[in-house]
Amino acid sequence: MLELLHKLPYNAGHDPQWREKEPGLREVIRKYPDIPPLVILKTDLQRRGVKMTKRASAAVDTKKVAVNVRANNFENLMGGPTPVGVLLRDGSSVITYVAGAAEEPFARIRDPYYIDLSTDGKPVIVDDGEVIDEAIYWPRPDYYDKVTRKGTPMWQVLGARPQRLEINGYQNCDFWKKGQPCRYCYLGFLCKMLRGKKNEFIDLEDAAEAVGEALKQPGRYRSIQLCNGTMLGGAELLDDEVDYYIDILHRIERYLPGHDAMVQMVATAFNERQLRRLKDETILTGYTSDIEVLDAEVFQHLCPGKANAIGYAEWKNRLFRAVDIFGAGRVTTGIVSGAEFAQPGGFTTEEEALERCLAEAEDFAKHGVGICQTVYNNTAPGCALYKQRSQTLEYNIAFLKGLDAISRRWGVGFEFDDYRTCGNHPNTDLARI
Repeated sequence: MLELLHKLPYNAGHDPQWREKEPGLREVIRKYPDIPPLVILKTDLQRRGVKMTKRASAAVDTKKVAVNVRANNFENLMGGPTPVGVLLRDGSSVITYVAGAAEEPFARIRDPYYIDLSTDGKPVIVDDGEVIDEAIYWPRPDYYDKVTRKGTPMWQVLGARPQRLEINGYQNCDFWKKGQPCRYCYLGFLCKMLRGKKNEFIDLEDAAEAVGEALKQPGRYRSIQLCNGTMLGGAELLDDEVDYYIDILHRIERYLPGHDAMVQMVATAFNERQLRRLKDETILTGYTSDIEVLDAEVFQHLCPGKANAIGYAEWKNRLFRAVDIFGAGRVTTGIVSGAEFAQPGGFTTEEEALERCLAEAEDFAKHGVGICQTVYNNTAPGCALYKQRSQTLEYNIAFLKGLDAISRRWGVGFEFDDYRTCGNHPNTDLARI
């Protein structure tokens, strides 16, 4: 079993001595020489977040850089031009909240990293006054400046990572509307803040047309991902969500020559009948349904809506059935690594969490389901975990090392979630080694 340097209890509030109390970036790099240092840096950037200095923000070339042109999160409501994401020197994507140079809106547990300018004017990652590494901004897609036939700016209906297109059709969640959101999430609260600025549903024909335009940029994209908030309605639970996905899949199919494409869905846990509809009636090739935490007891507290509607055991079973339908390497589930310490009801030590979650990950892997680790960031206003302490860097690295060993042991691949296609999961970055 992997061992951690420190046994840290989880209590609320900011700790100004956090640097002295937990292992930092360099210490973790030394302890884990078999993990690439840039993977460890990426993990810590996601864990602590990134802010722009004023001069770095002012120097962003919005004609070349993909920037947040309207608010996606709290911090971007307050800053200047901010990149959507960052690349490291090895091509790894860092998907985190790159926040503008504004007054701190979060109750952070730890200081964020900063992006500043080097003496030759290049963006660099800085921590506590020390330059850590280079920062490369995601390039601006060609389609961003174009409009659909209805006159809708395409950036409003289609997102992009360096090599993946993203359609977020329903930009709210029924679990939030029922008052049972996942406790780390602030989506519903943000939707209320942005009411009048951001539509709850996008126009699906606009989105499909934007996909067709985006694919004209040679060599840029290798996959398309669809992701909605949960839609609970229908003749049977979740039928409305399934119908919505089938609608958009049929629309984008017209823009895919030969229909030979990587198309992934991140959705709620559908039953076997619903999964077979998606497989038989559409061009969908990959399926992800996020269970959020690898423990049945903590799931009850962390994800009350999911627990009440479907339940942990049934969520697992539906993922296992999805492997039978879509095939090995094409079904994954996501976890929010660190949110399992949410109080009340969560783990109280990192050792206990590591042991129990990795044991559960083994069961997923032996059934062909890949685990994708998303790093829990400092909490924002509007979510139930606001001001609670988050996990150490070493915990995340020990966790990703354990997940990587498990996936290799069972031969589980990450066709749709590797470092190029997704870039959000440090453990799947190791799959290229």
